[in-house]
Amino acid sequence: MNNNFDQPKKYDAVLGGNNPPPIDGVVLGGIEGLKSRLASNNIQSQISALSEALNYGEVGLDLVIDALSNYRREVRKNAYQLLQQREEKKAKVAVSNYKFWSDFEYLNRRPYEHAKTFASRKVEDFYPETGIIDPINIAYALRIELYQEDDPEFQAKFSSLINMEKVSQLEALVIGCWGYEYNNSVMNILINANLQLSSIKALFIGDIEDKENMISSIKLGDINPILRAYPNLELLHIRGGRGLRFSSDSLKKHDKLKAIRIESGGLPREAINNLCALNLPALEYLELLIGTDYYGGNSTIEDLMPIIKGEAFPNLKYLGLRNAEYTDEIVFELVKSPFLEDLIELDLSLGTLGIEGAEALLNCSAINELDTLNISKNWLRGFPETINQLLQLDCEVIIGAQGSYDPNKQLEEEEDAWWEYCRYCSVRE
Repeated sequence: MNNNFDQPKKYDAVLGGNNPPPIDGVVLGGIEGLKSRLASNNIQSQISALSEALNYGEVGLDLVIDALSNYRREVRKNAYQLLQQREEKKAKVAVSNYKFWSDFEYLNRRPYEHAKTFASRKVEDFYPETGIIDPINIAYALRIELYQEDDPEFQAKFSSLINMEKVSQLEALVIGCWGYEYNNSVMNILINANLQLSSIKALFIGDIEDKENMISSIKLGDINPILRAYPNLELLHIRGGRGLRFSSDSLKKHDKLKAIRIESGGLPREAINNLCALNLPALEYLELLIGTDYYGGNSTIEDLMPIIKGEAFPNLKYLGLRNAEYTDEIVFELVKSPFLEDLIELDLSLGTLGIEGAEALLNCSAINELDTLNISKNWLRGFPETINQLLQLDCEVIIGAQGSYDPNKQLEEEEDAWWEYCRYCSVRE
């Protein structure tokens, strides 16, 4: 990849720069020397300067906070890690406003294992005998053994959780396997426990492995009551799609929700339309795994237009329209939308991007203003020249693995031939 990092971009924290001194050399000038290294084009020099900046009091702290907006991912990540260890109010505010999705754990295939991290926290199973040890830095997971027909065990675990001494401080909760079928009791116990779980900022519903229940078979329901019950929620992560909707109560606005992730092998049109009707002024991150019509993903490009045009969620910085059967159509509309210029990251992975969509990306100047373009696990393997051109774009381009197809080959009538030569999304069952 040939990213031209010499050119400043719209999210740069520091402009300009001179040739840096040797990383291990003595830097004269104190804080001014640090500023010079932070303004350099040498990434190792920048990272080294960050680690020293906190020795210079408030001025140094401000430099580290500024680095959270640096156009280099590695610099941003190091600044964030340094600030997480600080107790100053401005450091805590900067951490809370950071592009929180940088460390998300992404689903890149059917879920063969439970999440290890969630909301920048380590996930640990909740055991009543152990209790809640660290309510801030650990995301506790509630799960029962797979293939249970009812959920008394789940209810018992949940009851133990909400009676723990530190439960009011708990910030991240993961709901795993609750039984063979989703039912209202799972929703209701979450809603009824909202006073005990008043500090919850991040909620994952459906952290279910493929062996427990395939992603396209995970049955959900109306999510609006959850949003109404948890007004402090900042991150909502949902896995599944059957019966998913956002429609049954009067909630239309949620002031603090920053991120929504919906992982599905077949996302219903109704869910997308319901979602677009909500007023979510704080939403910066939207990730949808759209899936295939065969598993209930009956949406079309028209259903996504309020998102693509920026009408539904105008403050988005990350947009992930992943795992789609119509990725080329998504691209054709995105490159015409002024909203593309407002995005930092665009994720089209796991989908069906082909040569036509790739060429549309190459011919769109706004793509170069992105921080990151993710087109991994699409269908460009047979087009090495196009892949090379994409890697020359002036943004970070994630190519990863690609499938191949021959758009000029006449398909045979047999179903096997259809599957061999046609494109399909990655996460389907």
